[in-house]
Amino acid sequence: MCYYYYSAFILFLFLTRTVPTFTAPDHFLKPLKSPKPEVQEFFELTNPLPSDHLTPSCSVTVIHHSYANTVNSPPFSKRYSPPSDCPPPWPRVVLELRVASSGEQYDRIAAIWLDGAEILRTSTAEPTESGIFWRVRKDITRYSSLLSKSRINATMMLENVVNDIYTGVYHVHVSFLFYKENVIPQDVGIPSIISPNKNNYNLGTTDMGLFQTPSDLIIPICDNGQRGHWFRVESESDVHMKKVRFPKNTLQVVLELYASFHGNDEFWYSNPPNSYIRLNNLTTERGNGAYREVFVTIDGKFVGSEVVFPVVFTGGINPLFWEPVVAIGDFKLPSYDLDLTPLLGWLLDGKSHEIRVGVDDAISFWLVNANLHIWLDHGTSRVEAKSIVYNSPALTIERQEAFRLLDGSFRIKAKRKSEFAGWVKSKAGNFTTIVSQEFRVTNLIRFYSNGTYKVVKQRVKAKRDSRIRADSGNLIGRAVTRRRYPLTVITSTVPLAHKADEYLLVTNVSHALNERRINGNYKRIVYNRQDSEGWMKVRDHSVLSGEATTWQRYNFRDEFGCYSRTVLAFNGKLIGDNTTFSCAAST
Repeated sequence: MCYYYYSAFILFLFLTRTVPTFTAPDHFLKPLKSPKPEVQEFFELTNPLPSDHLTPSCSVTVIHHSYANTVNSPPFSKRYSPPSDCPPPWPRVVLELRVASSGEQYDRIAAIWLDGAEILRTSTAEPTESGIFWRVRKDITRYSSLLSKSRINATMMLENVVNDIYTGVYHVHVSFLFYKENVIPQDVGIPSIISPNKNNYNLGTTDMGLFQTPSDLIIPICDNGQRGHWFRVESESDVHMKKVRFPKNTLQVVLELYASFHGNDEFWYSNPPNSYIRLNNLTTERGNGAYREVFVTIDGKFVGSEVVFPVVFTGGINPLFWEPVVAIGDFKLPSYDLDLTPLLGWLLDGKSHEIRVGVDDAISFWLVNANLHIWLDHGTSRVEAKSIVYNSPALTIERQEAFRLLDGSFRIKAKRKSEFAGWVKSKAGNFTTIVSQEFRVTNLIRFYSNGTYKVVKQRVKAKRDSRIRADSGNLIGRAVTRRRYPLTVITSTVPLAHKADEYLLVTNVSHALNERRINGNYKRIVYNRQDSEGWMKVRDHSVLSGEATTWQRYNFRDEFGCYSRTVLAFNGKLIGDNTTFSCAAST
C-alpha cells in the first residue's frame, strides 16, 4: 500500500487548520447514495466451511422476520424442532443467516439464541438507497445437544430504529442446514464429530471450539430474554450472575463466552483516562482509560478472562471503509472458550455455584453472556474429581500518562497468567487436565496538535494451553492456541472555513486477527489483516462525501490444505479479488 498521498494530505490539512477540535474515533452514517445503482452484496472475508461443497440432507427455516422499529421491544422468537426427515446424529450442522436492507440506517448488533444459549453474535452493515444484502454461514455442530431438542425457542434480537430519518429495515432469514454425509477431507480438523458409542470416550482436549465430540449438555449463562438473553454491563461494578448445579457425572466442562462493546465503550481501546477529560473540561463520556478485560468467576474465584478482539462495526471510524468488505469479525463475532475441567473437584459437590461475568473498567455498555458445554460419563451417575492446582495471580497493570492541555500520551501495559489442574476418575480411566492461560496487552494513545490528531496503537498477545495426562503420566491430548490482535487507528480532524457545522476527518485503520491452533495432530493457522485509509467530509454524524481504500488478505492453512484470498476495495467497489487454494501462497 502507498501512504504518501494521505501523508501529504494530512500535512495540508494541518497547515490550513483554523479552529482546534477534539478528535476521537466515532460512529457515522455513510452517504445514502450508493456508488452502484443496483443492489450490492457485502461480505466478511473468511475461509469457506468444509460443508460448502455439499448439499444439505435437510434444512429448517428458523427465523423469517423484518426488523423495523424494534428498539425497546422484546426479541422475535419462534418454536424450533429438529427436522423429522433426517434425525440426529448429524456429522455437521450449519447456520445460514441472510439479510437485506435499503435506506438510511446505522449498523445494529444482533444475536441468535437457541433455548437461551447464544449460537451467533453478529452486526449489520449500513444500507444504501439502492439496497444491500449479505450472507453469514457458521458451523454450529457444537450445539448438537440443543439442536436435537423439540419445541424450544429460537430467538433473535436486533434492536433497530425506523422513523422519518432512519428508514432502513433489516429483512432477516435464518435457516439450519443439516448434513448426514461426512465432509471430505475427514471433517477438516474435527476427527470424530459423533462417537458411535456413548461409552466410547474420546478425551481430546477442547479449545476454541475444536471439540472431539459435541457436548452432552449446554447450560446458558444468560439473562431472562425480555431484551435478549445477553447481560447488559453498564459499569465495572455491574457483574451478572447465574447459579448452576453441575451433574455429578460431568467429565469435562468448557465455558463459551460471547461479548461485544457499544455506546461509550464502542472504541474502548482509544478512551483516555478520566483525569485528561476532567482537567480539559471535556464533555465526552468516553473515558475510564483504554483497558478492558471480560472476566468470569465461580463462587468468587477467578476462573478465566479475555481481552476480546476489537471489532470495528460498519459505522465505526469511517463507514466508507466497510463496503462492500466489512471489518474483521463484523458478521461473525468471535466467541472465547475457557476450559473449566480442572475445577470439577469443587464443582461436583451437588450444590449450586454462582457463575459471574463482568468487565473490568467498563463503562456503558457491554453485552455479554456465556454457554456451559458439559460432557458426561454415561457409564456412571457419579465421577470422582479433585482440583490439585489453583494458581491465579492478580492482574499486573502499569499506567502512565503525560499531557499538557489537549496534547499528550497515555500508556498501558497489562499481563495475567494463570494455571489450573485437576483430575477426574471415570469409567474411561483417571485423567488429569492442566490448563494454563496468559495474555499481554500494550496500549499507547497519543494526542497532537491541540488534540485534533490522535494515534492509537494496541497489541494483544494471548495463549491457552490445555493438556490431558493419563495415570501413567503420559500426555494423551493437548490443545494450544495463540492469538495476536495488532491494532492501529489514526484520526485527524480539521474544521472547514465558513462551515461551522462541517469538518474533514482523515482516518487510517490497520488491524489483524492472527491465530495458530494445535489440537492433537491437527494444526490450523489463520492470518487475517486489513488496512484502510481515507478521508470524509462530515456534518454532525453524517458523511457527506469522501474517499476510502481497504485492502485485506486472509490466509488459512491446515494439514488438509490452504486457502488464501486478497481483496482491494475503493470507494465502495471491489477493484481487486484474488483467491487461491495453493499453499505456496499462504504465510
